[in-house]
Amino acid sequence: MKNSKTRQIRDYLKPEKRVLAIVTLSGIVYNVGMTAGPWFEGKLAQCLHDIIVKTKGFQDMVHLALIYVAVILLVQLMRYIKRLYVRKFANDINRDMKKDLYHCMVFKSKAELEQEGIGSLMTKAISDVDACAEGIRKFTTEVFDTGVVMIAYFVMLLGYDWRLTLLSMLFPPIAYYIANRLKKIVTQSAKEYKVSAGALNESTYDRIGNALTYRIYGQETSRDQIYEKCLTDYEAKAVRANIWENVMQPIYLVISMAGCVCILWFGGRNVLGQGWTQWDIAAFVTYLSCFTKLASKSSKAAKLFNSVQKASVSWKRIQPFLTASGLAEKEGKVKDAQTAPEQKALTVDHVSFHYEGSADLFSDISFSANPGEMIGITGPIACGKTTLGKLFLGELPYQGEIHIRGNVTYMGHDPELISGTIEENILLGDSGDAWEALSWVQMDEEVKQLPNGIHTRIGNGGIMLSGGQQARIALARTLWHRKEVLILDDPFSALDMQTEQKIFTTLQKLAKDCTVLLFSHRLSLFPQMTQVIWMENGLLTVSDHETLLHENPEYANLYHTQTPESRKRQGGIADGS
Repeated sequence: MKNSKTRQIRDYLKPEKRVLAIVTLSGIVYNVGMTAGPWFEGKLAQCLHDIIVKTKGFQDMVHLALIYVAVILLVQLMRYIKRLYVRKFANDINRDMKKDLYHCMVFKSKAELEQEGIGSLMTKAISDVDACAEGIRKFTTEVFDTGVVMIAYFVMLLGYDWRLTLLSMLFPPIAYYIANRLKKIVTQSAKEYKVSAGALNESTYDRIGNALTYRIYGQETSRDQIYEKCLTDYEAKAVRANIWENVMQPIYLVISMAGCVCILWFGGRNVLGQGWTQWDIAAFVTYLSCFTKLASKSSKAAKLFNSVQKASVSWKRIQPFLTASGLAEKEGKVKDAQTAPEQKALTVDHVSFHYEGSADLFSDISFSANPGEMIGITGPIACGKTTLGKLFLGELPYQGEIHIRGNVTYMGHDPELISGTIEENILLGDSGDAWEALSWVQMDEEVKQLPNGIHTRIGNGGIMLSGGQQARIALARTLWHRKEVLILDDPFSALDMQTEQKIFTTLQKLAKDCTVLLFSHRLSLFPQMTQVIWMENGLLTVSDHETLLHENPEYANLYHTQTPESRKRQGGIADGS
């Protein structure tokens, strides 16, 4: 087995160099500029005193206030830019992580997914990635909003009175020490919370998916008890995790602010001319304001440690699932296009498949196709057509090799429609004209007759539509999102032959650069196929329509019984004899 390299945090940071450069520049300007606030507050307090003692006038206060407002506006502009790009940075990382995680999950077999646990995977795919990206966002934010600004405040405090600064700064490190000592508890509580969330998701998924089975066998009560147990455990673990993450914040703040007592005493002596240095009112107000802001930031830094520890738990859970490009290549899965022999668009090379505990459904099958070819695949019921189609998605393990140049678009025998509008089902979030896609499948006029037209909601699974309408919407979606290889499993089964032919003519035009595999029991279109594959008794016969018609009695019989022209021709021959 060959796996792609597991991703590291730095792999997600490298593509964001430009964004991080903007964050760094705006962050430094903003946080250094934050020191202007305490300085102006001190100057304004001094100005007010001078106005009271009539050494300055009101216009001096107005002039100083206007400068203060202008400086703060500039600082806040830098804050806006920094936060905007930090959020973009975090969103990009969240998107990239989920993309890699989803790709990795796609290339896992159903057995592996079930072994991992659907609930646990759901938690990893959503909650853990969100927590990890949020931890990175907070860390990036606080590097500037806490780290840089604390350094700026500290330097400013030293400039006013270095002895008092060293004395009052004895307290914030105590908050850091407590936060570090609680690291193990915070990490463990976060880990237990994630595990419990995964178990609850698993129980919820089981409760919904198997509700009918439990009802039939009278197990609803016992399953409800299990679910309630998972829910109770989740609530307890969530409360515990949130307590350790959030309740300590006020305690950190109180500890950090304890230095204010020293400032009030020794700073007051400085103003009176009895301390280590000479202060005026402006210096005292500036120093006290600057310290309170520094203490508040330091308490948040302690909380940041807890947030980073929580994010690290999520990172450890999802990292094994994050592989470069999400492509965990597996033996017997779809191979890279560059290795395809003869550079065919599609090559199936000695492929065999069997379900566990059963004999081969088909064995040692081989065929190939180029872009622009349309291949019709048919055979008796239960010969393995649908299973063969799913092999191209890498859903099932098999022996042999399948090489594909490009990507695959697949429409299954039972297409899944979302509980949204017709337009949403076709575009799936893309922008474009869904009416065009509806015209491809001869359904635009029908949709125009609906009360809300293309915005008509079709219900869960398309329950508001007929079977033929469901199939055509699914086909419109497939054609809209078509890739290099297009696999269609019985797309025309609910249509009349006239509509079928019109749609097929459009398909030929749209897919002229694609390789199309059309699995069907209906053979009216097979004379127009580039190749025809007959599946029977685990073997494949690869030929063309005319050759199969003369050499394969089973295929000929199936075709003649379905085609009116063939039946009429056969009847004429019989009458003439």
